[in-house]
Amino acid sequence: MKHKPKALIFFSILFTYVVLQFLWWEILLVKQSGQIIDEKQKVVALSVSNDQQLKAELKELQSKRRTKTVMIVSEGTVFLLLLLFGVYKIKQAYDKEDELRRQQNNFFLSITHELKTPIAATKLQLQTIQKQKPAAALQEELIQNALQETERLNTLIDNVLLASSMETPGFKVELRPTNISEILQKVMKRYYSRECESGSIQLNAGASRPVLADEQALTSIITNLVDNALKYSGEEKNIQVQLNQQEAQVVMEVKDQGVGISKTDKEKIFTRFYRAGNEETRRTKGTGLGLYIVKKLVEAQKGDIQVKDNTPKGTVFSIRFYAA
Repeated sequence: MKHKPKALIFFSILFTYVVLQFLWWEILLVKQSGQIIDEKQKVVALSVSNDQQLKAELKELQSKRRTKTVMIVSEGTVFLLLLLFGVYKIKQAYDKEDELRRQQNNFFLSITHELKTPIAATKLQLQTIQKQKPAAALQEELIQNALQETERLNTLIDNVLLASSMETPGFKVELRPTNISEILQKVMKRYYSRECESGSIQLNAGASRPVLADEQALTSIITNLVDNALKYSGEEKNIQVQLNQQEAQVVMEVKDQGVGISKTDKEKIFTRFYRAGNEETRRTKGTGLGLYIVKKLVEAQKGDIQVKDNTPKGTVFSIRFYAA
């Protein structure tokens, strides 16, 4: 069971006390007002001898009593509602801050693991080369693996730095006419040649019109989306990366047949540090920055991104870029 912070408990007790005191003073005020009217009625009864005048005076006093009571209750109710609304907004802000703090804690735990893993793998491979002096073929394979882990580490650090820079007011990308087809093919060849050769990733990057984009930002978008698809596709990977020309737009889609994304998570996956809540996805590596970076970079390039369900299973990320 999750324990409430002391500050929240204190605030709850204080709020309850204020509400109870307010209700008590409102009751006392109504009673006091009634007592004053009663005393006035007695005074009027003693000082007025005419029955008609007495009835009129008493009727007026009763009317004032009702008006006074309604006024006190109405003003008190409005004040109480405003107080409750203020407390509700404070609670909302607290919950949001608490959720962000929890996500940041998860991020620090994840980033520590993500940084240590490629470093440890690279160290092991280099130690193997140094101590065992393997044959040329095995040595080449170990070097390639070490380079791949280094590239992974470099990408991770770039993502962290990029996510940090996005929070600054001066963040921007350089938009210029860019051949997205050429960039897509270059990125896939550099980072995912193995997967493309094995058939895990199928690339369809036909010729397309130039779009207003930033090459470095496009590279980050592609790698984050493809890494995300690989991460959640399980053992049998079937990922399609393709470009489609649609009038004045170029659409890039990354489709996988993995675990998919729930409707609730679809609304949150582009939030910084957020990771999908089901246990199957939480067991995978990740920092919760990839899709946040993708959305920010797409928006910075005047494009838009959508996430949809794939058929028969999995997820489709669709990005629209506008032709230059």
